[in-house]
Amino acid sequence: MAHGILFDHARAARIGLPEAVFCEGKPLEAVMDLLSRFGKGSGRPVLFTRLTPELFVQAPSAIRQNYDYHALSRTAFGETLPPKDKGRVAIISAGTADGFVTWEAARTLTYLGVAHKVFEDCGVAGLWRLAERLEEINSFDAVIVTAGLDAALVSVMGGLTPKPVFGVPTSVGYGVAQGGQAALASMLSSCAPGVAVMNIDNGYGAACAAARVINSL
Repeated sequence: MAHGILFDHARAARIGLPEAVFCEGKPLEAVMDLLSRFGKGSGRPVLFTRLTPELFVQAPSAIRQNYDYHALSRTAFGETLPPKDKGRVAIISAGTADGFVTWEAARTLTYLGVAHKVFEDCGVAGLWRLAERLEEINSFDAVIVTAGLDAALVSVMGGLTPKPVFGVPTSVGYGVAQGGQAALASMLSSCAPGVAVMNIDNGYGAACAAARVINSL
């Protein structure tokens, strides 16, 4: 295969999750080659992550028109997996500044065929925003929480829902937030028991973790 990229096409059969393409750091030629092969009509659903608008626009229009591209999340796919007939995931963000991670998770779930809903702007600075949505959130089967700064939202949700919670620290915040390090430390040291924590900005990983829950229902 060109550029030494060997796809793990059997991954879905093994673990229920197909391989994705992490575009950041790949040579332009490699990304263009992959985009040319997995667009709409290829019969092979592939999710592209960290695909910046600046990179995507360099693809010929004939290729771009075969993709569903979302600039904020930097994701693209030509085809998706069949919709699942059970299970739903709630995605809760502390603020719209966390949107690039929030929507990476949402788009990954769309690609995986998992039903979901995004609840934005539920940060702890205004807990009424979360309180008025809590009953609906608790009707879902798994919960993803994206938060930067002190990431207190994941501890709050961990104490308010019995559903599996996957926290994603984001790189949002001033100075001492240190590009998400403070949020990561806060989530890892949460007093809410049983909360799982992803890597910084890894909305894709959180969506895959939630999809594993849905696949087990």
